[in-house]
Amino acid sequence: MDKEKILNVLKQVLIDNNNLVDSGSIKNISIDNNNIKLDVSIENPTLQFKNKIRSEIKGVLEKTYDNVSIVVDFMINKTEEKTTSDIQNIIAISSGKGGVGKSTISSNLAIALQKQGFSVGLIDADIYGPSIPLMFDAEGEKPKLVNKNNKSLMAPVISYGVKIMSIGFFSDGSNAIVWRGPMATKALKQMIEQTDWGKLDYLLIDLPPGTSDIHLSLVQTLSLTGAIVVTTPQPVALIDARKAIDMFKMKQINVPVIGLIENMSWCLIDNNKHYIFGRDGGKNLSASEDILLLAEIPLNQSIREAADIGRPAALQETELGDVFVKLSQQVRDSINSRNKDLPKTKKVEITHNRGCN
Repeated sequence: MDKEKILNVLKQVLIDNNNLVDSGSIKNISIDNNNIKLDVSIENPTLQFKNKIRSEIKGVLEKTYDNVSIVVDFMINKTEEKTTSDIQNIIAISSGKGGVGKSTISSNLAIALQKQGFSVGLIDADIYGPSIPLMFDAEGEKPKLVNKNNKSLMAPVISYGVKIMSIGFFSDGSNAIVWRGPMATKALKQMIEQTDWGKLDYLLIDLPPGTSDIHLSLVQTLSLTGAIVVTTPQPVALIDARKAIDMFKMKQINVPVIGLIENMSWCLIDNNKHYIFGRDGGKNLSASEDILLLAEIPLNQSIREAADIGRPAALQETELGDVFVKLSQQVRDSINSRNKDLPKTKKVEITHNRGCN
């Protein structure tokens, strides 16, 4: 037995559409009489994947050598730590209920932070209903591939100075995305781990509504600085917002909720405020959960129209644009306070039991 022949044999084993050898996954080979020991680098840490690769390695080597003993040890190549190592703050923007304007808040907050001189990224993690490309006038854009440290990564699309990544860049906007949970979570992990984010002060993650596989996959993949929950004032939205807060507060997840945003708080008609969806819902939830109320955003036709034409309201040098500037300042202050008072959030460990144990 010699290493060169073993490497040629191992080219029969595929990993991520490449073979073990050419992908650089084989880190070490030790040969002692009829004993072969391999160190293999992988990115998928699940037991199922390890067993699959181990079985395929043993299969091709045992066909080549008689009475051989094979030991395969795995090294986890933590790509996400490399691609996100220069990101200072990672903020999940969540809601329990759909239709509360979470993506509108995310896009305007990203632009308001960028206007103040910060480097900002935004991930559209709403896999089934991506809207960020539309809001950033980036429909039809395709991320380009770049080579970093001999690894192919995607370059985020840049619009209005914000680095954005969305499943909408890879799908036909006129067709529904019909995926099972594992496919959706894999897409999210790829957008996080295979994107060349570079140095960022803030990475915002626009989550889908509810509490789902996407949310669990996110806290398993990234160490979140904190979460922001968006709601509207009416009770049906507040019930679901409380569920989102409870999810982040779970002992197994333990992500600090740095603030609550009440959207569509009131509508100004003839210089009078009309509370169409109820009044003080966000304020009451903030008090009961002991969470900072970051802002009350008015229901305004211009905000909706600006999002629909791909020029978010935060770009405007108007009183409406100032609403989002003030919001971004509140978010910054809350993040700074969190970073001063609390330790870094731990990623949720992947287990093979049900739930996030």
